[in-house]
Amino acid sequence: MQNQNKFHYKAMMFLSFAGPAVILFSAVVIVPFLFGLYLTFTGWDGISSSIPFVGLENYVALFQDGSFWVSLGRTILYAFVAVILANVVAFGLAYLVTSKIKGSNFFRAAFFTPNLIGGIVLGYIWQFVFKQAILVIGDATGFSLFSTSWLSDPIKAFWALIIVTVWQLSGYLMLIYIAGLMGVSDDLKEAAKIDGCDEKKTTRYITLPMMAGTFTICFFLAITRAFVTYDVNISLTEGGPYGSTTLAAMYVYNMAFSSKKYGLGQAEALILFLVIAIIAVTQAFIGKSKEVEA
Repeated sequence: MQNQNKFHYKAMMFLSFAGPAVILFSAVVIVPFLFGLYLTFTGWDGISSSIPFVGLENYVALFQDGSFWVSLGRTILYAFVAVILANVVAFGLAYLVTSKIKGSNFFRAAFFTPNLIGGIVLGYIWQFVFKQAILVIGDATGFSLFSTSWLSDPIKAFWALIIVTVWQLSGYLMLIYIAGLMGVSDDLKEAAKIDGCDEKKTTRYITLPMMAGTFTICFFLAITRAFVTYDVNISLTEGGPYGSTTLAAMYVYNMAFSSKKYGLGQAEALILFLVIAIIAVTQAFIGKSKEVEA
């Protein structure tokens, strides 16, 4: 009887504290995911009340959709470059503002501000920069790189996406790197200096290994965020020119809502999810092993 009462008490405590979170998580994540998985086997157009079952037809069409795989490959390249650059810039900014320079608090706020701007607004702001401000710089300097709008050239438009992503994301990652840098024990740094290490060697052999966990978190967040980029993509380039900057998230959205092929769009979204999960989990596993070694 006592064990039964103890079990009821633990169950009530769990439901009181974790119950609301479990219910909300199930309603917002689990149930929509399962429903979306079911829709991959249907030919629903997203509007009609009837949801015809088509079996594996969407998956067959998915593997025959070359444009989707091109957009997915483009997204992988975009994420690879953007994640590396964002983390390098973020770590550099974090190292700068923790170096006891004057006005470090101001610089922290200034570098973080771009992350507070919504992706849609951010895209339109930078659209003005790449379409008009660039031309003014080109006229003043004579550099051919700035002689035409970046958004009218496929390669330049792709790099414009990366620049905006890095500019927005680096400020957010900077805060995490600041916490990591401040978490490194001053005693270890002092010991390294006593042993004859200069600032560069202390950073390389003490600071960086001790921040292995921070690097894992930052790369994981950057990867998951870069792969689902949609707002900046639609507001900055709209997938142009000629579809050359259409990322996978935007392609999936267009397939589901513009082409009214909701089942096929859900199937492609599932593939995108699996790619993100595999890459992110692999990165986290490798980062965790480095953290143990550190």
